[in-house]
Amino acid sequence: MENTILVRDLCRRFPDFTLDHVSFRVPKGRIVGFIGENGAGKSTTINLILNELKKDGGTVEVLGRDHADPAVKNDVGVVFDACNFPEVFTPRDVEKVLSGVYPAWDGGAYREYLRRFALPERKRIKAFSKGMKMKLAISAALAHRPRLLILDEATAGLDPVVRDEILGLLLDFIQDEEHSVFFSSHITSDIQKIADYVVLIHQGKVVFEEEKDVLLDQYGILRCGRGTEVEAGDYIARRKTGVSAEYLVRDRAAAGRKYPKAVADAASLEDIMLFYIKGEASCEE
Repeated sequence: MENTILVRDLCRRFPDFTLDHVSFRVPKGRIVGFIGENGAGKSTTINLILNELKKDGGTVEVLGRDHADPAVKNDVGVVFDACNFPEVFTPRDVEKVLSGVYPAWDGGAYREYLRRFALPERKRIKAFSKGMKMKLAISAALAHRPRLLILDEATAGLDPVVRDEILGLLLDFIQDEEHSVFFSSHITSDIQKIADYVVLIHQGKVVFEEEKDVLLDQYGILRCGRGTEVEAGDYIARRKTGVSAEYLVRDRAAAGRKYPKAVADAASLEDIMLFYIKGEASCEE
């Protein structure tokens, strides 16, 4: 499958943190969710992909070109966790500036996004709510007709209604299978709703890169009471209390058959992330 982003052995060293040989891909026409706790390396990875930080090692390709190629920026829309336009601007002012920056700027599409999100063209940004500011940032990012959209915590702090609107827009964006989305968020429920693939990063290292449907359909939590011991090779990580234990397993159906006294439940994306980050890893992993 053709890749929109291809990251191989990406490294960046800081005094107190190291992004350690990170590798993953964003297939064309897909949404890839990028999850992990605060400080795991999500924003650092995105800034390296965008060439806003200089890497210490590895390679990054965006849309088949080296990420440092200046032409790449015209095909990439970026939305961070805050709207960075001057607050004295209006949406019309934003268009005046960006239409001179991006050769493919589409004023008609931009105004259509403003209408869709009920954003007044002449109102100053300082009077907008946080949700309105994020809708404006996404409208501007899409108006220059990018092939790739990168979002870094763009839904953080927004109410569920606004988040749902934004997630719907991302799904619309990839419908022709020519566009892709790389979506970093600590809100795993948002990722679970729309992602095709999920990448989990923890302490600067990629823990897994997996299809979302595999994670949700096959992984599970095995809940055991006293008297049931789960073999190390049968689980990924565990959490124990005084009277019971929970195990994250890759195949909950098989685990349920092997340990009939236990309860094998489905695992959410948040469950899986928390087990990997906070659970006690199996010695077989």
